[in-house]
Amino acid sequence: MNNELIKLSEAELTDLLTSWGYPRFRGKQVFEWVHRHHARSFEEMSNLPKELRARLAEAFPLNNVALSDRQVSQDGTRKYVIELSDGALVETVGMPVFKNDGTIDRLTVCVSSQVGCPMACSFCATGREGLTRNLEAAEIIAQVALVQNDFDNRVSNIVVMGQGEPFLNYEEVLSALRILNSDQDFNIGARHITISTCGLIAGIDRLAKEPEQFTLAVSLHSAIQHKRDSLMPKVSQQSLTLLKEALRVYIQKTNRRVTLEYLLIEGVNDSEKDLQALIEFCEGLLCHVNLLPVNAIEGSPLRPASEETADHWVASLSRHGIETSFRRSRGSDIDGACGQLKNKLTQSQLQ
Repeated sequence: MNNELIKLSEAELTDLLTSWGYPRFRGKQVFEWVHRHHARSFEEMSNLPKELRARLAEAFPLNNVALSDRQVSQDGTRKYVIELSDGALVETVGMPVFKNDGTIDRLTVCVSSQVGCPMACSFCATGREGLTRNLEAAEIIAQVALVQNDFDNRVSNIVVMGQGEPFLNYEEVLSALRILNSDQDFNIGARHITISTCGLIAGIDRLAKEPEQFTLAVSLHSAIQHKRDSLMPKVSQQSLTLLKEALRVYIQKTNRRVTLEYLLIEGVNDSEKDLQALIEFCEGLLCHVNLLPVNAIEGSPLRPASEETADHWVASLSRHGIETSFRRSRGSDIDGACGQLKNKLTQSQLQ
């Protein structure tokens, strides 16, 4: 759906259509087609006059998305490559949690915020391709609608943790999340919506001033400066000291806990020294540490730390009063690393 149309409130739509000479109730009808039914074409808006559909199509040309590829994991995770109207490709992931009876209890969608990514993190397949462009709010929302339709189940959680650095596309990301949060649209609770950043301090400071209670996650991956600089070179100019201070201020302003994402990489950031540095970084912060195994990327020497190491880290952090979890990899039997499925698809198309 056109980016500007999806941003219009019901009142704004009503004012527009009445200025075109249509009765006020048409505004509500269009609004419901856009936000409740997530219509992919104006032809779907069957209760609208043909001439109104034609005028809407002229004023708001559609930027539809199309499913380019889809993989399904044994654990139920589904990974999608979505083609945008200009031919650009992005990845989206749907991660269900099942009840004992096999029905879906929760459905989390991991959305992309950019085509590619400029951050060049060493553990990320997307970082190898660089940045193509930012996504519009409508393109972010379309990812959620596609996954919800594919699962035929309501999406309960959103994580902006696919391709891209969301704070480098701040306005469009926040516009999309507000629509996803709205009780007139997907009605996903703000605390069930997570923005995951490489730790851009300006974005953290800005988010602290927003009224919504969105959850903040920061990709840390090392609490030792030179190691983090090596893993995440584009944030090397922002010291860990400044990052911790920004998080402390954020927590003070919002009274919300921050999640620290930490990829455990064998022989890189999984030593006892790395663990102690992380414990020291967490001191004084209201935080949750989410330990993750690094995804194997073709051509990369990085490998996940052992489960024994992960268990030791969880136990040690917990003993220090730091809430910690170890999230085992979802969709490990498919192209799980961010950007990997899209890159494989692109390469096959070029051959």
